[in-house]
Amino acid sequence: MSSSTNDSGTGSISAEVRPDVDAIRQNPRAQVLVVGGGINGIGTFRDLALQGVEVILVERGDYASGASAASSHMIHGGVRYLENGEFRLVRESVQERNRLLRLAPHYVKPLPTTIPIFSTFSGILSAPLRFLTHKQGKAKERGALLIKVGLMGYDSFSRDGGNVPRHKFVGRKKSLQKLPKLRPDVKYTATYYDAAVENPERLALDLVQDALATGPHARTANYVEAIGSNGDAVVLRDTLSGETFEVTADVVVNTTGPWTDLTNAALGEQTHYMGGTKGSHIVLDNKELYDACAGGEVFFENNDGRIVLIYPLNGRVLVGTTDLEADPAEPAVCTEAEVDYFFELVDHVFPTIKVDRPQIVYRYSGIRPLPGHGDTAPGFVSRDYRIEQTPFAKSSRVKQLSLVGGKWTTFRALSEHLANDTLALLGRTRTVSTTDLAIGGGVDFPQGASATTTWVKAHAADLGEARTRVLLGRYGTNAVKVIAHIVAAEETDKPLDTLPGYSTAEIDYLMGEHTVHLSDLVLRRSIIAFVGGLTQEVFDELSTLAARSQGWSDARLASEREQAVSNLRFFHGIVLEAASTTVAGAVN
Repeated sequence: MSSSTNDSGTGSISAEVRPDVDAIRQNPRAQVLVVGGGINGIGTFRDLALQGVEVILVERGDYASGASAASSHMIHGGVRYLENGEFRLVRESVQERNRLLRLAPHYVKPLPTTIPIFSTFSGILSAPLRFLTHKQGKAKERGALLIKVGLMGYDSFSRDGGNVPRHKFVGRKKSLQKLPKLRPDVKYTATYYDAAVENPERLALDLVQDALATGPHARTANYVEAIGSNGDAVVLRDTLSGETFEVTADVVVNTTGPWTDLTNAALGEQTHYMGGTKGSHIVLDNKELYDACAGGEVFFENNDGRIVLIYPLNGRVLVGTTDLEADPAEPAVCTEAEVDYFFELVDHVFPTIKVDRPQIVYRYSGIRPLPGHGDTAPGFVSRDYRIEQTPFAKSSRVKQLSLVGGKWTTFRALSEHLANDTLALLGRTRTVSTTDLAIGGGVDFPQGASATTTWVKAHAADLGEARTRVLLGRYGTNAVKVIAHIVAAEETDKPLDTLPGYSTAEIDYLMGEHTVHLSDLVLRRSIIAFVGGLTQEVFDELSTLAARSQGWSDARLASEREQAVSNLRFFHGIVLEAASTTVAGAVN
C-alpha cells in the first residue's frame, strides 16, 4: 500500500508489458527502495539518484496522485505556524519558498497575500492560551495588533536570502480602494508575499524525470504497490496485470504519507505514527470573485477560527480548506456540507458576491500526512516532519525509515534530510547538493518579459511565437522537448477539434510521460479537468487520442473511459458519460 487515493483508477489488465515495471523485474535488487511516489518520495528518489545510489521508487497509483494532489497549490512559509510555536518549521518553510521561486520559476510564482482585519485588539488574550495549550477554544478573530506582531516575526525569517517584499499594513480607505468588494466594516488589511505552485503535479513529474536522467541506477514505476514482505524482500504487485514480484534492498524508505501505518502493516510491522486530517477545496468559475481578489490571495480567519483562503489560479478561483478528522482507509471526498462551508466563508469577506454550485468546475479532497495528535485540535497539529527508523518485519538485515509528516513547501529540505539519513545507513556521504539545483523546466527559465520574448524568438522557428510562448508557460524550458516531438510528427499534428489550445502531437507526448490511465492525462499531465475544460466532447476526443497513442484495444479503451468517468464523478464532481458513439480509433 502506498500513497494514492483511488482517483487514478486501477484494474487488472493482462498481457501488457510496461517497460518501467519490466526494468525492475529484470533486476529486482537495489540499495534503496522508496515506497510512495508523492512529492516527498519523489524528492527523496531524485536526491538519492543524484548521489549515484541504486534506487527504485514505486507508487501504487500515479505520481503525486494522493495527498500531493490535494494541496492548496501553495508554497508558503506558514505564518500561522508561529502561533503553534513551530519556529524551526517557519524558518525552513520561508527559506524553501524563496529557494523554489528560484529553482522552479516555471511553476512557482510570487503570490501577494492579503489578510482582511475587522478589529484592532481581538484575540490578544486568547492567543497565549492557544500557543501554550494548542487547543482551539472559543473562536476569536485575530485583531490587527496580533497580526502585526506575527507578520513582523514572519518578515524576520525572510532576511537571509529573501527576495520578496516585507508586509504592508493599510487602513480601511486604502483597503477598499484595492479590494472594493470586501466587507465594508474592514478596519485594516495586511499584505505579505508567499508563492503559488500553478501545476504541482507537473512539478512532481519534473523531479521524476530529473532522477531518471541521472542514469540507469535510478528506476521507477507507477501503479505498483507494496503488499507484503518475504524475508529480506518487499513483495510488489503490478496493479495493471495483477502479477506480483519481489525486490530486495538494503534500505526501505516508506514515504506513503497518510498511509504510512497501513504500508508498515502490509510489510509486517505495526506502527501508530499517523493522524491525518482531511482538507477539501473547490474551484469556481466566477469572474466577479476572480476580479475581487485583485490578482492575489485573500487569507483570513473564518467565524469558526479556521484559517481559510480564496485566490485566483489558472483563470479560476480556488477556495479552501477544511480541517476534519479522517480515516486514511476511506476515500477522501469533498462533501456537500464542505461546499456550504466554502460558500459561507466567501460571504464572510465578499458579502455582495454570490456563489452557487453550478459555478463549481472542480472539487477535490485529501488527507494531510500529519502525526497522531490525541485531543489536540486539528488546526494545531504540527505540520513539521520527523523520520522514524522502523524495524523491517522478518529481517534484521534490512533497514527501514518511515516519514511522518511533510508538506509541499519543504519537500526539497525534507528530501535532503531523508536522503542523508538513508546515506548514513548505507555508509555513504553526500556528493551532490540540491540547494541550488534547478528543477526540470526551471533550468535556464527566462526571467522577465524581455528574457521571455528572447527565449520565445530563439525557439519559434518551427511552431511560431504564439504557440511557443504557450508551451513555455506550460512546461518551462522542457518545452523544447515538446516542440521536438511535435515537429517530428510533421503533417500529422493538428489542433484538437474540441480544445484547440492543445494539439494531437502534444497529447501524444503527454501520453508518453509514464501515463498509464486516461485519468492521468486529464488530471495530472494537464490541468484540463482542474479548470473545467473537460466537457463530454473534449473527453471523447482525448480518449480517442490516448487510445491511438498507446495502442489500446476497444476493450481497454472502454475500461479506461469507465474508470475515468467513475473517478471524475466521485472525487471531483465532474459528470460525464462513459459510452459514446463518437469515440473511434482504438486498436483491435
